Amino acid sequence: MQIRLYLDEDIHAELANALRKRGYDVLHAQEKMKKGLTDEEQLSLAVNEGRCLLTFNVKDFVLLHNKWIKDGKNHHGILVSKQLSFNETLRRVLNFINTRNTESVKNKLEFLQEILER
Repeated sequence: MQIRLYLDEDIHAELANALRKRGYDVLHAQEKMKKGLTDEEQLSLAVNEGRCLLTFNVKDFVLLHNKWIKDGKNHHGILVSKQLSFNETLRRVLNFINTRNTESVKNKLEFLQEILER
């Protein structure tokens, strides 16, 4: 099954539109009126929506991923990245969603910077 994405509020809002124009199922925190939620609330929202979360908030989500795994909580993947340009983010996200599926990212933490280097 193809990955469905949830973009954290720190991700380019235009990225959701660019991905949807290419046929992908993507939501942005801004569209859901969920800006200002805690990181854990954002991840819980992504889980409830059955979506992999993409964020530029690397440190906090690495810690949150580790906590969830330790606590036996499941998620649909967390994709983290340092700030990248819009075009570079789009290129790497497209590669990510076209080379993986929902099962392959379940409970995994992946780094967007490494996607094209594999």
